[in-house]
Amino acid sequence: MTAPDTAPTPTLARKRGRESEAQPRTDGGDHAAAAPTPATALPAARRLVVKIGSALLVDEDGEIDRVWLDALVDDLARCRARQQEVIVVSSGAIAVGRRHLGLRGRALRLEEKQAAAATGQIRLAHAYQESLARHRITVAQILLTLEDTEERRRHLNARATFAQLLGLGAVPVVNENDTIATAEIRFGDNDRLAARVAQMASADMLVLLSDIDGLYSADPRHDAAARHVPLVRDIGSGIEAMAGSAPPGYSSGGMVTKLAAARIAMQAGCHMLIAEGRPKLGQASGSIAGPLAAIEAGARATLFLPHSEPRSARKAWIAAAVNPAGVLIVDDGAARALRSGKSLLPAGVVGVEGAFERGDCVIIRTRAGVEAGRGLSAYAAADIRLIAGHKSGEIATILGYRGRDEIIHRDDLVLTEPR
Repeated sequence: MTAPDTAPTPTLARKRGRESEAQPRTDGGDHAAAAPTPATALPAARRLVVKIGSALLVDEDGEIDRVWLDALVDDLARCRARQQEVIVVSSGAIAVGRRHLGLRGRALRLEEKQAAAATGQIRLAHAYQESLARHRITVAQILLTLEDTEERRRHLNARATFAQLLGLGAVPVVNENDTIATAEIRFGDNDRLAARVAQMASADMLVLLSDIDGLYSADPRHDAAARHVPLVRDIGSGIEAMAGSAPPGYSSGGMVTKLAAARIAMQAGCHMLIAEGRPKLGQASGSIAGPLAAIEAGARATLFLPHSEPRSARKAWIAAAVNPAGVLIVDDGAARALRSGKSLLPAGVVGVEGAFERGDCVIIRTRAGVEAGRGLSAYAAADIRLIAGHKSGEIATILGYRGRDEIIHRDDLVLTEPR
């Protein structure tokens, strides 16, 4: 993806250390002045995940609000023009499908929800396709379950797909695979799925568009004295006590699920914003304000600050693997290359121990028996035994298919050898 008329967008600055849970200070002190705001954090992100709730996208009659969707897509196109990569996590399939199947006016049984999702997903994807086509942007549909994001091999497969689509300039539109994921329909929510997608894709900003403009000290619909919380650095008992119940209607979320999403995002090194999906800006003139443009114009929102960089968070997870599935023994040249920041190539592997599959965490050892690192293997043990000692260009001839050039890519590798 290129945008020759714009300079590369800097990655979000990270704060070190741990302060109070919420940071509503306006006293002008150094701490407050240094903190990012929603208006500055959003345009500084390199990769965005934007989550859209059913109540924003689908009206009470079960029709997709094309005017609102076009305003949002205009925002996404503007982000793309300044070299930001964008992933959309969209609810709405069940809400759209139930109308076209005549399933209205009552609570749906599980199998009816699955049927509604099956027909609604087609209409939802078509709406995104038409709206993004106005900007000559290609849309790609990805259906996931939470299990897909948490099981290692499926996680890696989906992550690779996201990376390929973004590299080709497409906008992935993600939804839960509601037609088969019964547990997600009963108990799941797209807030948490969006956070898992942000974690999987190493995004540095997750935006949850909602019917409320952020976190409050109490439910502002019932408490006029409720105080808006603009910045959250840590989610402790005080912040958790502020969460309310899910709103009525089609939405299955609520502030409880948004805080659960924030925990996932923050631990993955990703900023998160809770912002109003239908901002008031621009409505006086009869136009619809794009929700992302409104944030950058200063609309109220709550920003959650992460604990680490996305890559370091992922590598911390790799390093913490309790039961590595196998061992790769490397020659001295490969060990030196790893220490200089290179990936592990087949040519440097001289031995394989254990039976493991693609995506399993393995230990990398030198010939002397010293653990040099740990990483996620791009090949199963049986395949590595065949390609060990060979050049990457020979992989397709040996295995009959072309996978990655690396046994372990440097992004999936953590050095553990003492220096």
